[in-house]
Amino acid sequence: MPKPFTAASAALLLNALLLLPAAHATTFNTDDAATHGHWQSLTLSLGEERHYRALEAHSYSDSLLSLNFTPGDCERPWLELRVELGERQPQSRVVNRVPADLRVDHETIHSGEAAFITQRGDGGFYVQFALDERPLLVEEMRRGETLRLRMMRGEDDPWFMVFSLEGAAEAMDRARQRCRSGTD
Repeated sequence: MPKPFTAASAALLLNALLLLPAAHATTFNTDDAATHGHWQSLTLSLGEERHYRALEAHSYSDSLLSLNFTPGDCERPWLELRVELGERQPQSRVVNRVPADLRVDHETIHSGEAAFITQRGDGGFYVQFALDERPLLVEEMRRGETLRLRMMRGEDDPWFMVFSLEGAAEAMDRARQRCRSGTD
């Protein structure tokens, strides 16, 4: 049974804001949120458009990791990280593309690219991951305890983040199911 939102998780969820996809810089309404351990699942809507999200906002006060499900392509969710910058961005642009490695527990090291993206008027930036083995990473996230992330901002400038996967499988299952059925 889903746990109720705490005031802190609800505030973070609302502040994190749920722009999807980042390239559109459109604020969606959020509905039907449920808590699953350290993860949440919810529906994003704008008019008739719907998207479904499983997200982890527990590990960092200024960051949220999400797995996003889009109707018509529910079996290929995409991974995104949002980091709060504290000030509105003046323009939409890809700021940087850097090597990134993601690893669940002691499983496969998933190497790829991370694109750092700002959106005009948004107070954060987005990291979108291009990974060859995304389905395998998602499956490992379902079974794992911890997701480790390393992005190389420069030659000797790694950025490490660690996210809890407690409740990830339940949040992903719910988001995927809602995507498949098109339910709000």
